[in-house]
Amino acid sequence: MKIYSFFIAAVSVVLMSCSSTKDTKTLPTAAKVDIQRYMGQWYEIFRLPNQFQRDDSRAEALYTMQPDGTVKVLNTEIRPDGTQKKVSGTATAISDGKNSRLRVTFEGLASLVPVSKEGNYWIIRVAPDYSTALVGTPDRKYLWLLSRTPQISPTRRSAYESEAARLGFDTKRLLHQR
Repeated sequence: MKIYSFFIAAVSVVLMSCSSTKDTKTLPTAAKVDIQRYMGQWYEIFRLPNQFQRDDSRAEALYTMQPDGTVKVLNTEIRPDGTQKKVSGTATAISDGKNSRLRVTFEGLASLVPVSKEGNYWIIRVAPDYSTALVGTPDRKYLWLLSRTPQISPTRRSAYESEAARLGFDTKRLLHQR
């Protein structure tokens, strides 16, 4: 039952990321992302609630460049009791030269679900030192603030939260990690 729920969640994220953006203004992304610098470990600082992560869990992501130019994605959900759920996939940059929009597909049954040609992982902003990144979807349903460290200053977190609100994300619903 747990494996079935996990696959349903993974398929849900891919399906939802393909939703239409016809009623929303275009979401700006980072001018240019150095994909090599983006590789490595990231910690979730805040996110909007979603169907594939429990509200009381926290998440970590590990991105690794592959020889073929794709990115291996390993997402880990960590629950309060210490149990973990991992899902892996592959990310490919949209060929616009910016590397700020990626198409992410997950392994297993979720790989059969199509992903929008515009991508389902938009890097909205990345700090000049690549210490933090604001990531979302153009329909404003999904949003994450990621950091290289498990915690950031309240001032920095607040600045990213304000930016997300300005861009049309429902920041009143944000789940902040402790």
